[in-house]
This record gives sequence, structure tokens and C-alpha cells, in this order.
Amino acid sequence: MLTAGKRLAVFSIREGKGGSIWVRAGSAFVNKDGSLNVLLDVLPLDGKLHVREAAEKRDAPGMSGGRYAGELGLDAPVGGHS
Repeated sequence: MLTAGKRLAVFSIREGKGGSIWVRAGSAFVNKDGSLNVLLDVLPLDGKLHVREAAEKRDAPGMSGGRYAGELGLDAPVGGHS
């Protein structure tokens, strides 16, 4: 449920040969009126973003089976240029 002050995680999800690659794109915060403020650190290549409640640990439900970078400050390389 979205309640005021709740912190959400914003991801860009890319499909790769080994499965889904989750890249942390930023954060979102729920306002008192239920609207969202979204703060992006990166822009998605395909224009799509996924927003979910921020996980407390790396193996959060719904994230198994894919590679994952960013939720806990992980600096895992996810292709592209550095």
C-alpha cells in the first residue's frame, strides 16, 4: 500500500541472455495526496521504468532468477560504457 513518506525503488529492467538485469535508476517518494515524486539517477534506454517498495535485502521476492545491481549500493557492472 502506498502511504505518505514511503520510499520506493525505481528500476530499469533489461532482458539479457542470462535473464533479467535490474538496474537501480533512482528513488520515488509518496506524497500526502498519494502522488509520487520520482528522482532519477539514470535514464532508461527503452523509456520504461519499474517502481516497487524498496527492499531491505538483495534477495527480495520477485527478483530471483535475474541479475541485480543497485538496491544496496552495489556497483555491479551491467554492460555498456564506463
